[in-house]
Amino acid sequence: MDKRKLITDLQSQGLKLIERDVGSASRKGGAGPTDHKAVIIDGTTVMIPIHNNIATKSAYTVETDRGMSLQKSDRLITEIKFPPQPKFYNLKTAEGIPYSQIALLHSHNVLATTVLQTCIRYGNRNTACQFCAIEQSLAAGKTIAQKTPQQLAEVAEAAVKLDGVEQLVMTTGTPNTTDRGAAYLIQCAKAVKARVNLPIQAQCEPPDDFFWFAKMKQAGIDTLGMHLEVIEPQVRDRIMPGKAKVSLDYYFQAFTAAVKVFGWGQVSTYILAGLGDSLETIVATCDRLINIGVYPFVVPFVPITGTPLAEHKPPSSEFMYAIYERVGAMLNNAGMSSQNIKAGCAKCGACSALSSFEK
Repeated sequence: MDKRKLITDLQSQGLKLIERDVGSASRKGGAGPTDHKAVIIDGTTVMIPIHNNIATKSAYTVETDRGMSLQKSDRLITEIKFPPQPKFYNLKTAEGIPYSQIALLHSHNVLATTVLQTCIRYGNRNTACQFCAIEQSLAAGKTIAQKTPQQLAEVAEAAVKLDGVEQLVMTTGTPNTTDRGAAYLIQCAKAVKARVNLPIQAQCEPPDDFFWFAKMKQAGIDTLGMHLEVIEPQVRDRIMPGKAKVSLDYYFQAFTAAVKVFGWGQVSTYILAGLGDSLETIVATCDRLINIGVYPFVVPFVPITGTPLAEHKPPSSEFMYAIYERVGAMLNNAGMSSQNIKAGCAKCGACSALSSFEK
């Protein structure tokens, strides 16, 4: 099977893991796409859903006690691997907090953390994003509500030394402040950069004043992510009723201002395909984003256990493949590449097959 088609299939359909002990980490709950496990397919590390209901019904299976053979409906597809458990997971802070409650390894070389694990919208279903599980891992005791700058610097240094981590992604739940978390991300970035030279992407909603972008850059933040998630007005109102109050026009004003600070191709946005936006809307929006210098990181929606959309059907692999082909061609024509991004989800690329369509 074509590698691009295989990755697209797996990210839409998930992987049924008949698991004993593969010694590698996976994610349940938390911010961003989750219920995933990192899988190495022919040298490429991708994040594949394994913990949600879709994965339990997947035709793709791996029986880990019988080797690492990926099968589809009992037919051998290819051999796969799982990245090893990171060494920094074995450490704790002086206060006894496990490093894994402060930051996690994504893919095989990305350190990721949610600096504020709460959000002003999460507790109210009239405002909460219906796909979000940001406070699930907090409720389960797998993380802490607020990571201090010093904790993040300590863990980042260890992750670089012990596991060869090459970049840091810092996201945040939206606090009840007009800077939308930018001020705290700045504090965290300064502490990390004072201790270890690690490229950093910060992710937050557009702040009230775009002067925050220059302050973020000055603090050592290399790239910025501001995530649209969904696009069409009726889809935004249904899927993320609180966040939809921040208009698309304001997002594009923020994108334009941020590109002036961080540079062409160093600002990115998540687009979750499969929540109701049409293929035409997604492609047209990606074209608009690329034209102003923003990388559109299109990923298939992954239903997360315990959220209102837990039973929502993910997009078909055919739908995703069609998007990837068209957006990949746009990126190629513009000379924009995920590999040229200094840090961030789009540079990692593991939650999407888009980067494989760039070449």
